Amino acid sequence: MKISYRVYHVFARNLISYKRYVLTTFIASLIQPLFYLITFGIGMGAYMTGAFGGKSYLHFLVPGVIISSIMMTATFECLFGTFVKMVHERLYDSLVATPVSAEDAITGDILWASFRGLISGGLMMIVASFMGILPASVFSLLLLIVVMVLVGILFASLAMIVTSYAPNFDFFNYYTELVVTPMLFFSGVFFPLDNFPAWMKTMAQFMPLTHAVKIARAVYSGTSPAGLLFSVLVGLALGAIAFVFGVKRMKKRLIK
Repeated sequence: MKISYRVYHVFARNLISYKRYVLTTFIASLIQPLFYLITFGIGMGAYMTGAFGGKSYLHFLVPGVIISSIMMTATFECLFGTFVKMVHERLYDSLVATPVSAEDAITGDILWASFRGLISGGLMMIVASFMGILPASVFSLLLLIVVMVLVGILFASLAMIVTSYAPNFDFFNYYTELVVTPMLFFSGVFFPLDNFPAWMKTMAQFMPLTHAVKIARAVYSGTSPAGLLFSVLVGLALGAIAFVFGVKRMKKRLIK
């Protein structure tokens, strides 16, 4: 797999296109996560005082919502966005006819999806800061940004794999409804996994979002819970495998 500096040109092309509808995407990126923060964090949080080691439920919720918003943004960018470029706009055909290779084009889109996820996560962090929920330190903030980028790459790569098999838009419903939605609710984003049944805890360990949320929550609060190193290793391994397989799989579809 050969990836060159031309990845930058693919990323830059997406950035130029993005500027035309940046305001609408900002609003779209805020609505659903903000809904979660208000309904769960403020509404339900009022009934859960004292259940999180003396901290409010919002302190527990914010890192999970940030990571889940990154997952959703990066996923949809590499599902629908990539499919449109590939099938309807035939953009990939145009790119690979230039010195940009298929690997460059695919990697550029994965990095772009991660960047879009970083924007969504950053917007949620700004909202959380107005609610008084801030990272533990400046170092925690910088480390969290690194985590957000890597999480974006992980979920963008997974979505790219799905897109490489998709015959049409309807195919994405299987992934979003049977994989993404269960991850959102059973990966510890909204509730601790401690009181879940044993089988559900085991299932959660096979969900990449579970490990991403655990890492983000530890970084955000400046703590080191048990099993954190395992989650870091799992997250890095899954990200690397998904990225390599996603690029190779999409290249196979593009170049027949």
